[in-house]
Amino acid sequence: MGLESKITTKGQTTIPAQVRDYLKLGAGDRIGYELVDGKVLLVAKNRSALDFAGALHAPGREPVSIEAMNAAIGESAGERFGRSRDRD
Repeated sequence: MGLESKITTKGQTTIPAQVRDYLKLGAGDRIGYELVDGKVLLVAKNRSALDFAGALHAPGREPVSIEAMNAAIGESAGERFGRSRDRD
Protein backbone atom coordinates (compact mmCIF):
# COMPACT_ATOMS: atom_id res chain seq x y z
CA MET A 1 0.00 0.00 0.00
CA GLY A 2 2.89 2.35 0.73
CA LEU A 3 1.06 4.96 2.82
CA GLU A 4 2.78 6.50 5.80
CA SER A 5 2.62 9.40 8.21
CA LYS A 6 4.90 10.92 10.83
CA ILE A 7 4.33 10.93 14.61
CA THR A 8 4.73 14.26 16.40
CA THR A 9 6.47 14.71 19.75
CA LYS A 10 2.99 14.56 21.33
CA GLY A 11 2.31 11.14 19.76
CA GLN A 12 -0.12 12.54 17.20
CA THR A 13 -0.27 11.70 13.52
CA THR A 14 -2.35 12.52 10.46
CA ILE A 15 -4.22 9.63 8.89
CA PRO A 16 -3.58 9.78 5.13
CA ALA A 17 -6.55 11.00 3.07
CA GLN A 18 -6.71 7.72 1.14
CA VAL A 19 -7.17 5.80 4.42
CA ARG A 20 -9.74 8.31 5.75
CA ASP A 21 -11.69 8.03 2.51
CA TYR A 22 -11.52 4.23 2.53
CA LEU A 23 -12.79 4.05 6.14
CA LYS A 24 -15.26 6.91 5.57
CA LEU A 25 -13.74 8.83 8.49
CA GLY A 26 -14.45 12.47 9.14
CA ALA A 27 -13.73 15.07 11.80
CA GLY A 28 -14.87 13.87 15.21
CA ASP A 29 -15.08 10.19 14.23
CA ARG A 30 -13.45 7.68 16.55
CA ILE A 31 -10.95 4.99 15.60
CA GLY A 32 -9.79 1.90 17.41
CA TYR A 33 -6.58 -0.06 17.32
CA GLU A 34 -6.43 -3.84 17.46
CA LEU A 35 -3.19 -5.77 17.97
CA VAL A 36 -3.28 -8.97 15.88
CA ASP A 37 -0.33 -11.27 15.23
CA GLY A 38 2.31 -8.55 15.46
CA LYS A 39 0.30 -6.08 13.38
CA VAL A 40 -1.88 -3.13 14.32
CA LEU A 41 -5.30 -2.82 12.68
CA LEU A 42 -6.94 0.58 12.44
CA VAL A 43 -10.69 0.17 12.93
CA ALA A 44 -13.29 2.85 12.21
CA LYS A 45 -15.64 3.36 15.15
CA ASN A 46 -17.89 5.78 13.26
CA ARG A 47 -20.85 3.46 12.69
CA SER A 48 -23.92 3.29 14.86
CA ALA A 49 -26.06 0.25 15.51
CA LEU A 50 -28.65 1.70 13.12
CA ASP A 51 -26.15 1.32 10.26
CA PHE A 52 -26.57 -2.45 10.62
CA ALA A 53 -30.38 -2.45 10.46
CA GLY A 54 -31.51 -5.17 8.10
CA ALA A 55 -28.06 -6.75 7.83
CA LEU A 56 -29.40 -10.12 8.96
CA HIS A 57 -32.54 -10.01 6.83
CA ALA A 58 -33.12 -13.10 4.72
CA PRO A 59 -35.88 -12.83 2.12
CA GLY A 60 -38.73 -15.26 2.81
CA ARG A 61 -37.72 -15.80 6.42
CA GLU A 62 -40.43 -15.24 9.02
CA PRO A 63 -39.71 -12.58 11.66
CA VAL A 64 -38.98 -13.79 15.20
CA SER A 65 -40.49 -12.07 18.22
CA ILE A 66 -38.39 -10.73 21.09
CA GLU A 67 -40.08 -13.27 23.37
CA ALA A 68 -39.05 -16.15 21.09
CA MET A 69 -35.48 -14.80 20.93
CA ASN A 70 -35.30 -14.49 24.73
CA ALA A 71 -36.62 -18.05 25.14
CA ALA A 72 -34.04 -19.39 22.69
CA ILE A 73 -31.23 -17.53 24.46
CA GLY A 74 -32.41 -18.88 27.82
CA GLU A 75 -32.54 -22.45 26.50
CA SER A 76 -29.11 -22.17 24.94
CA ALA A 77 -27.60 -20.71 28.11
CA GLY A 78 -29.23 -23.49 30.15
CA GLU A 79 -27.76 -26.14 27.87
CA ARG A 80 -24.35 -24.51 27.86
CA PHE A 81 -24.12 -24.07 31.60
CA GLY A 82 -26.13 -27.14 32.63
CA ARG A 83 -29.01 -25.23 34.17
CA SER A 84 -32.74 -25.34 33.65
CA ARG A 85 -34.92 -22.25 33.45
CA ASP A 86 -37.61 -24.16 35.36
CA ARG A 87 -35.51 -24.45 38.54
CA ASP A 88 -36.15 -22.16 41.49
